[in-house]
Order: sequence, then C-alpha cells, then structure tokens
Amino acid sequence: MSKTQIWIDAMRPRTLPLALACIILGTFLAAAAGSVNWPVAILAGLTAVNLQILSNLANDYGDSIHGADHIERAGPKRAVQSGQVTAAEMKRAVIIFVLLSAITGLGTLWLAFGAQGLLWALIFLVLGGAAIWAAVSYTASSKPYGYVGLGDLFVLIFFGWAGVLGTYFLQVQQWDWRLILPATSCGLLAVAVLNVNNIRDIDSDRQAGKHSIPVRLGPERARTYHWILLGTAVFCAILYVFLNGVGLGQWLFVLALPLIWRNGTAVAHTYDPLLLNPLLKKTSLMTLAFVIVFGIGQIL
Repeated sequence: MSKTQIWIDAMRPRTLPLALACIILGTFLAAAAGSVNWPVAILAGLTAVNLQILSNLANDYGDSIHGADHIERAGPKRAVQSGQVTAAEMKRAVIIFVLLSAITGLGTLWLAFGAQGLLWALIFLVLGGAAIWAAVSYTASSKPYGYVGLGDLFVLIFFGWAGVLGTYFLQVQQWDWRLILPATSCGLLAVAVLNVNNIRDIDSDRQAGKHSIPVRLGPERARTYHWILLGTAVFCAILYVFLNGVGLGQWLFVLALPLIWRNGTAVAHTYDPLLLNPLLKKTSLMTLAFVIVFGIGQIL
C-alpha cells in the first residue's frame, strides 16, 4: 500500500458514521424545535470526525505500546503494530488531530455563541477539552481507562449525552431534559459497537491485561450484555415518544427494529472472532440508520 493508503486505513473511515450519529440526531432534534443552525451543525460534525480520527490514531498508538496489539489479535492489523508507521510518526499524527479538533471545536463555539455567550462558550470549551482527553486517554495514556473497563461509560457520555445534547444546545441554546432519552439511545447503540469490538478481541485483550467489559463478563454474558444495550436503547426511544409524541410519525424508528433484532441475534450466535469483524461495520451502520429514522420521525 502507498503511504497515503496506510494513513487512511489507520484513520479507520468505517468508524466515522458512528461519530456523526450523535451530531445528526442532535440536529434532527434541533430541527424539531424549529432552530437549526447549519453552519454550527456542519462544523460540529467536522469536529466529531476529527475527534474520532484522533481516537483511532491514539488507539493504534496506545495499544501498540501497551501490548494489546499483538500477533494473536483477531482484528485488522494496526499501522504501528505492523511496522507500516513508526510509533513516533503516529504520536505526531495524534498531536496534529488534537490541534485540528481544538480548532474546529473553537470555531463551532464561535459560530454558536459569538463574543456574547462567553459563559456557555467556556462550559463547552471544558467539555471539548474533556472529549480530546477521552479520545487520547482510552489507550494512549500512562493509565488508560479502556484497560480497566471504563470505555463503555465514556462512549455513552460522549457519543450519547454530550454529543446529542451538546449539538442540540449549540443550535437551540436552551435545554429540554427529555432529550436525555434519545441521547441515551444513541449512546447505548454506540456502546454496542464497542462491545462487538471487545467481544472479538476478548482473548487477546485478556492476554494483554486489558480488562474490557467482555473480558470481565466472559463471552456468554458479554453477548447478554449486548442484548441489554440494544433493548435499553429501544426502550428509551419508546419512552421518549410516549412522553413527547404528538403523532404517528414519531414512531418511524420502529422501521429500524428488525435491524437491531438481526444484529443482536448475529452477535449472540457468532463466536469466530474473524466473523465478528463484518458485524462491527453493520452495528455502526445500524446505529446510523436508527438515528436517521428516529430523527426524521421527530420532524414529520
């Protein structure tokens, strides 16, 4: 492969739809409230993409130095692990995407609040800094939180609550705490993507001392946990519509339920780690499909 292709693969483009899911849902909810700010939405999406790429590159670097990327790992070969990129080159790329995430994040805050909304801008600045820290520290810090099983919690926070509610507030600039329910749905489906990844890597992670949730639960209970994630996400969406629903259109998300059922069944019955690789992409696309049909239902 060319150097360009190596770097594109290291950025893992297939994960980017998942990064955009919370931005898309937050924008749909803002549209339902009658207050879409497209420049803010677009720049927020670009920031989410930068943060996801940052997380992917930091994960490549972190797992290589902590030993989780080794010859017995079932997932795709990483750039540093395979020797296609040096650890020093990957570290420089991580720094570049830290800066890019900061630049686009600051631009989003400026478009949303201007000079007048200094207090809210400062609050979101702290949130953005936390997002950058979380993207890097999952595996690339001296004490990576992903190695003690906290990855799922941070995915729920940043791919769900912070991502959806933050995107909504940046455009509407008011809170509606009922939106914690669809934000939770989005976050739990993102956690399901991570769970598939961690089920696939359960043996290699155990050998490397990476105590993910599936390592802690074991393969059978990790698959039950997957069903819990999917079921709770659907339940939160149903509860939100019951609390907020004004028409049948808000139930449009039920069109995505067969995809969720098929995903849970596939994960429950797939034990070959190599066969779990395609399910990662399918789980990510399932999340995006759910978010889109749910969002469309809110503006009908």
